[in-house]
Amino acid sequence: MAQKSIKELGEALARAGRLTAKPLCIYGADEPPMGGIPIGKVHRCIPRAIMMVAVKDHPPLYIGNEFLDGCCPGGQTWLGYVPISPGLKHFISFGSPTFRNGAAEYLKATPDLVEESWKQVGKITPLANVLVITTTEKAPEDAEVRSVLLFGNGEQVRNLCALNHFCTSDVYSSILMPWGPTCSTFISYPAGLAEKAPKDALFVGPVDPTSNEWFPPSMMAVAMPILTARRLVENLDASFIMKRPKVAYPEQRDAL
Repeated sequence: MAQKSIKELGEALARAGRLTAKPLCIYGADEPPMGGIPIGKVHRCIPRAIMMVAVKDHPPLYIGNEFLDGCCPGGQTWLGYVPISPGLKHFISFGSPTFRNGAAEYLKATPDLVEESWKQVGKITPLANVLVITTTEKAPEDAEVRSVLLFGNGEQVRNLCALNHFCTSDVYSSILMPWGPTCSTFISYPAGLAEKAPKDALFVGPVDPTSNEWFPPSMMAVAMPILTARRLVENLDASFIMKRPKVAYPEQRDAL
């Protein structure tokens, strides 16, 4: 059986999750895509700009060493373009008068916990010359897609996670909600930029509360390496989603 194209893969995942937001994919390229826009010209926050591609009729986005202007320094770090600032451990935890005038996010209890978490992430290596984010529908046929990014409501995400469990015996670690900024959930972990990120897992999030001002409260993101996406689609027709659609998406619901 011929391997599905990226467009067909996105269509199948959208059908499985009954998604309204467009499925996205991440790939590396030598040059910016035709008609694409540098992320920094759309929004300083990289994941916020990315979500616009999923929910609006938006051109592809890209970022690279020569296209970092206007992007959040933290996002640049999590995509591997700039090294981690030693003082960032204080900003993420409870602040230090020697870094950013004591500004703090209170996302970790101590700076040491931040450092230990970074060690578990490992080295972050940027993807090719230019990292591109576009819809699976618009991805070039020859693109070497690294990961797929989906957005859905609670039920849609639950069903996509259940589809993953349908085709694996891994009870505990095939679906993860790891620590990190929204950039890490959307790109760093699923696209394989982070050295120690699992290579075959679903990453659910974000768990970064600093995204709450723009990320819809009823939605979650599900990102996965391309091989994981193919595994889900290959098993879709045999799963409960297609065999028992009224269980996955009930037409009538009991009141609590």
